[in-house]
Amino acid sequence: MSHHVFRRAGVLAATVAATGLLGAGIASAHVTANVYGDQPAKGGYGTIFFRVPNEDAKLGTVKVEIDVKPDYGIGNIRTKPIPGWTAEVTKSKLPQPVTTASGTKITEAVTKVVWTAQPGTKIGSTEFQEFEISGGPLPANVDQLEFPAVQTYEGGKVVDWNQPTPPSGEEPEHPAPTIKLAAAESSEHGGHAQTTAAGENAEAASASDDTARWLGGAGLVVGALGLGVGAGAVLRSRRPATGKTEGTK
Repeated sequence: MSHHVFRRAGVLAATVAATGLLGAGIASAHVTANVYGDQPAKGGYGTIFFRVPNEDAKLGTVKVEIDVKPDYGIGNIRTKPIPGWTAEVTKSKLPQPVTTASGTKITEAVTKVVWTAQPGTKIGSTEFQEFEISGGPLPANVDQLEFPAVQTYEGGKVVDWNQPTPPSGEEPEHPAPTIKLAAAESSEHGGHAQTTAAGENAEAASASDDTARWLGGAGLVVGALGLGVGAGAVLRSRRPATGKTEGTK
């Protein structure tokens, strides 16, 4: 009896877990910004890709637009070629120049990137596509970048992904793709310099220790040779004396 009860409980738990994972997958099916490897650093350059899933069971996605906020002052962005898609990067004059971390004044920055599917190409109902950009310099005065997006389906259906996530962290219905920025690279360089110096000090200490051991070993060898020479001299001095005593007898 107890065996059947435990087995039914296990099946029920597995079903609940599967349902929860399925629900999480459906809820998270929106346009997101992601990175492979290390996070882009403030004031530096980085590579970001936008994952675009198709959420319509009948219509395919044929166009994706990403807005880049002018106050970010990102002067250069390149796109990775995708078969069947064309990409267009739009730059605009800024109302006021943006000064980068290196002191350069940016008067014209990227404000939009658009990918358009060629005839016969689309993101199908059970598919997703990744659209990759690389560029910079990234702003040094923000902790994250927000890229409002527009997803266009066949027939003109449009879905905006432009809602900011509130401080409470509760995800809105159509959140804007967001990417966090790592600390400026200068601090990493300082840490690397300290690590290198520590390594050099350790190497010098090891070399000094090896030298001391070599000298100590050499001293022992010299001492042993000295003892051997002294013992031989004592033996030689004793043998002639013994010979004279026997001759006298």
